[in-house]
Amino acid sequence: EMAPFTAAGFTVHERLHLLRHDLLQIPAPAGHGLHRATRRHLPGVLDTDRAAFDPFWQFDQLGIDEARRATPFTRFRVHSAGVGLSGARGVDGYAITGRSNDVAYLQRLAVRPEAQRHGIGWLLVADALHWARRRRARSMLVNTQEINRRALGLYERIGFRLEEEGLA
Repeated sequence: EMAPFTAAGFTVHERLHLLRHDLLQIPAPAGHGLHRATRRHLPGVLDTDRAAFDPFWQFDQLGIDEARRATPFTRFRVHSAGVGLSGARGVDGYAITGRSNDVAYLQRLAVRPEAQRHGIGWLLVADALHWARRRRARSMLVNTQEINRRALGLYERIGFRLEEEGLA
């Protein structure tokens, strides 16, 4: 689908991996510290997003709202452990998951850099997989930057498999 865009003069900014999970083998749920995101979490969510992503990929309030409206059914979860590992209003990580028909999408996953390697990403992804399966999705898709080896490793460890063609 890129051909018309490149013919019109657009250039590829970055290539992304596309991964799929079949939802057959998913990790046991362990939602310690996970909560439904509310309006009071939004400043911490935005701060976490800024800390987790380069400026090109950062979401503002509009980006969060668009991710939440991208599919008919959405789940918005935050991780907080009391004050939070980061101290940033208690939000150490968050995930936005959506479903349309029988396909679920991990639309956004962000964990503060200082809170990484504590299992927060794993908890959020496992929670998303369980939510998708309970909602009768048959698979879940996620994308990540080709240079983001940590995210790719997490997704593969939890059972996602690379699709043959990625995104740009």
